[in-house]
Amino acid sequence: MTAENRVWATIDPDDIWILDKLILSRKMYYNSGPVGVDVPHPGFYIVRPCVNMQGLGLGAQRVWIEKMTEHLPVGHFWCEWFEGRHLSIDYHWGKQTLAVEGIKSADTFTKWSHWLKVADRIKLPNILNEFATRHEWINCEFIGGKLIEVHLRHNEDFDGNITHFIPVWEGESIDPPDGYKYRVYPDVHGRIGAFIK
Repeated sequence: MTAENRVWATIDPDDIWILDKLILSRKMYYNSGPVGVDVPHPGFYIVRPCVNMQGLGLGAQRVWIEKMTEHLPVGHFWCEWFEGRHLSIDYHWGKQTLAVEGIKSADTFTKWSHWLKVADRIKLPNILNEFATRHEWINCEFIGGKLIEVHLRHNEDFDGNITHFIPVWEGESIDPPDGYKYRVYPDVHGRIGAFIK
């Protein structure tokens, strides 16, 4: 059973909102809304599923929206577009234990180039303090310092003191660079494994 399956099977119904990115965006006071609600002004927005237990980026797209959103996929929401570094932070009972930065091309939301352990320190957002008393692990995703997604699990990619995680995609060589090991580690986006150090 995956960590996401365990969370869904055991989470208190009153806590489920934390997995809904639209509700999280509203609680963070971002410019956001569900498909079917007009945007307040023309611009680029991130459009993605409100809930996606399969992984960050699946179903996401950057869209120019003039006003109406009825043409976008049902079950998705729109949110103001954030720029900046993409960080994934693990918290154990509310205390930070890991920070990694994801690097990818601007033309994809799912095909990451690599993830690197970094020294950044980000305090657990206040909106999540009550969850840290009930959930051992919280993983937060930030773009440009803005909280965009929360998981009630830790980042398993970096178990075992990994410092660098380079995804290997279908059709790519599995011969690791010097100093790295290859690990079979498939996902729904076409990743077959990773080079780890």
